[in-house]
Amino acid sequence: MRIITGKYKGRHFDIPRTFKARPTTDFAKENIFNVLTGYLDFDGATALDLFSGTGSITLELLSRGCSQVVSVEMDRDHHRFITECLRKLDTKACIPLKTDVFRFIRSCHQQYDLVFADPPYALKELPLIPDMVIDRQLLKDDGIFVFEHGKDHDFSTHPCFVEHRAYGSVNFSLFRAMATTAG
Repeated sequence: MRIITGKYKGRHFDIPRTFKARPTTDFAKENIFNVLTGYLDFDGATALDLFSGTGSITLELLSRGCSQVVSVEMDRDHHRFITECLRKLDTKACIPLKTDVFRFIRSCHQQYDLVFADPPYALKELPLIPDMVIDRQLLKDDGIFVFEHGKDHDFSTHPCFVEHRAYGSVNFSLFRAMATTAG
């Protein structure tokens, strides 16, 4: 796994072969981040990485200048790996949490400029995640939610849907929080 750009550009981390998580491919990651630069300025942004897996997205967000990234991963070994990567980068800008994503979403009171979620494609609750993120108001006004999923799901009718991108077998649906209007 490598960091594509930013202050940690080119750093490599060897993922243990025993891992169940599949990191987002470099091709897909590079392309979705290119798309995201049109939506937000990473410098100083706050981000939430749900189902962090290997931490690939978390590390990319930190490298691109996010001031804070909360990384949520339930698997003990994956959480330990993410924590070790953060230690090697000597960064304090990330809060790696070892907890269930759905429990975190229900109890979270913070808002983020960017929320990224890459759940297991076979997760039965997968179709519910966009509504959970939007309804719990995890996004700041005009914040972006990036949802990685398999080809079997179509979120284009969701009221906050912005666009869909596919890179090989990797699909991303982007959602934007509706800006609240003052009185």
